[in-house]
Amino acid sequence: MANHKSAAKRSRQTLKRSSVNRSLLNNIKNNINNFKSLISSKQSSKQSENLLKSFSSINSSLSRAVKKRIIKKKFASRKLSSLSKQINKI
Repeated sequence: MANHKSAAKRSRQTLKRSSVNRSLLNNIKNNINNFKSLISSKQSSKQSENLLKSFSSINSSLSRAVKKRIIKKKFASRKLSSLSKQINKI
């Protein structure tokens, strides 16, 4: 429990920020898991279309997280590179 007014405010701000950050990270993880499930599935009819949409959503969520300094730029770059390599294998 905070003893000062400013400490109480910082505590509230931290809780709010951590919940926002957690939701963004969960969004990134969910997008990556959806992408991996699309890669593993062998449906070729709309697979490329869905893969590109999924890759685009991963790219936007990673860029948003980098902009808000939740993750580092090099992490996002590495992740996008590895996922694009998986697309090119198919």
